Amino acid sequence: MMRLLPETPAQKNSLFNAMNRFLGAVNNMDQTVMVPSLLRDVPLGDDSELCGHKSDVDEGDVDMYSYYQLLKSIRRDIEWGLRVSPVVKETPPRLTRMNSIASTTSSSSFASTTSSSSFASSLSSASSEYDEDEEEEEDLQKQFQYHLAGLQGVLSKLTTQADSLTKRYKQSIGL
Repeated sequence: MMRLLPETPAQKNSLFNAMNRFLGAVNNMDQTVMVPSLLRDVPLGDDSELCGHKSDVDEGDVDMYSYYQLLKSIRRDIEWGLRVSPVVKETPPRLTRMNSIASTTSSSSFASTTSSSSFASSLSSASSEYDEDEEEEEDLQKQFQYHLAGLQGVLSKLTTQADSLTKRYKQSIGL
């Protein structure tokens, strides 16, 4: 299980703190909900925190119990990692392209040692490959920042859902 760490103001937007807040909210929900079966067939109703973040399932299939199970499942995935599926094992196309660029660079370096006339051409191709590598690195950084912001946003919404579910459960049993 992940250890919850104290949050400092300087790290308010860190991924670790977003995960800690989510894990804390789900742990609190799990400790509060003593009888999860009471959540079965309880509609989400007018709860804006839960209704505003519905997934792509039909409204008839969504109840408080399914949200409870979903939040616990996500917590398990964060703590223990995702189960590897055949789709995840495949190499992404970008990595394949990066590997082919690296092998081209190594083969052009070998060719440049064999003849001096090809040295200039291999330098220019290596320089253009270096520019492509820089663009790829910038692209990877942008992709990382985009996905990090998305993950933090999703964790924030899930934390709100866990807190809201806990609150609704307490109200329904009279606490």
